[in-house]
This record gives sequence, structure tokens and C-alpha cells, in this order.
Amino acid sequence: MLVIPAIDIKGGKCVRLTQGDFSKETVYAEDPSQMALRWQNKGAKYLHVVDLDGALAGRPVNYKTIQEMTMDLLVPFEYGGGIRDFESIEKALSLGADRAVLGTMAYESEDFLESAIREFKKRVAVAIDAKGGLVAVSGWTKETAVDPVFLAKQMKKMGVSVVIYTDILSDGALKGPNYKAIEYLVDSVKMPIIVSGGVTTKEDVARLKNLEHKGVVGMIVGKALYTGDIKLEEVV
Repeated sequence: MLVIPAIDIKGGKCVRLTQGDFSKETVYAEDPSQMALRWQNKGAKYLHVVDLDGALAGRPVNYKTIQEMTMDLLVPFEYGGGIRDFESIEKALSLGADRAVLGTMAYESEDFLESAIREFKKRVAVAIDAKGGLVAVSGWTKETAVDPVFLAKQMKKMGVSVVIYTDILSDGALKGPNYKAIEYLVDSVKMPIIVSGGVTTKEDVARLKNLEHKGVVGMIVGKALYTGDIKLEEVV
């Protein structure tokens, strides 16, 4: 079970949003490299890096910042945010990313996803972001009528190696994960899943670890690390 620090980049800075709201932004570091090395030094075995500007723009925007951030990084990382074509996947992987995370395009185009899986195999993951029980795309700004469990089952059928599931209303709220939604998902879809959104305390970490036997292979922790509610070295 991996405890995965989140590094969200907006305007070249390391930030955290509340419930995906771009107007509710807190800057935690002017230089994201500082945060990446901090979490690495505190024992992180994997990092989750997101280009927030890219998620809105539909193409990577903070590529240079992420390139500089990863130059001295020794631990593997996944990279998402605006990756919607083969060129963007290749650029993400050329940075040294362990895998590129697809979101909007995985939802919009089965043909694209099938081609990406065929070409890059386990080096692509799919993000399923849910708000109020429905999938949201385009940097969480557009809600769909699709059930996240249905979409996860489709991803499994298509050969996706891992799904990253985020409950948007829990994300950054420091009120705990949406356990009901997470448990329903893992009980319904037997595949490797990384969960995200609302991990706030050591108790949350322990409770999610108890789902490891059901396929939860990791949890992404964001704001709670930056506020100190969770100390990475204690939970790793």
C-alpha cells in the first residue's frame, strides 16, 4: 500500500485547491521542486504530480516546471493534467514519469484509450473523478451523467492497469474520505485502484489500508500533508 503525496502545480507554483475549485487556492511553495524533494526525503516511495493549468487548457502547460522539478527526483511519479494526445503522453514519459494519467480523453474516446493502452501498456493510468456520484471531466469543471463504477468497469474491460479514483467534494476539505463511495467502487470493480480525496488523519490511512485486500493499492494525500494533519514519515 502506497501513501502518495500530491504535488499540484498552477502558475508554476505548488498549490492545493478545495474541492477542485480554482478560486480556492492556497500556495504552499513557489518552487515545486522543494516539495518534491521534501516528500522524497520524508520517505515517499511515489508521487502524484498534476498540471492543474493543463487540466483546464486541455494540454500540458507547466511542462518546464515539472521537468525542472523531476531532475533531482529519485522516486517514481505519475503525471496528469491535460494529457489528451499521444504527444503529451510521450512528453510525460520522457520526463521520467512512471506513467501518464489520462482523464478527459479516457472518458471521451474509447479509440484513443485503446490505442494508448496498446502503445504504452501499463505506463498509462486512468483518473476517474466523481462529484456527487457522477464523473466530472475537463479539470473537474464539466459534470457528466456517467456513473464512476460503470466507467471503472469499462476501463477494466479495456485493459487499464490502474484507476485513480477521486471524490471531488472530499478533496482538500480535510473532512475524511467518502468511504461509502470508495467501498462500493472496490467491491464492484476488482482491479487495482488508487483512492484520493479527503485523507486527513492517521486513522483515515489505517482504514483505507484495510481495503488493500480488495484492490486498493495506494492512497493520494494532499492538503493534510501540507497542513501537518498527517506526517508522512509516520504513515509511510
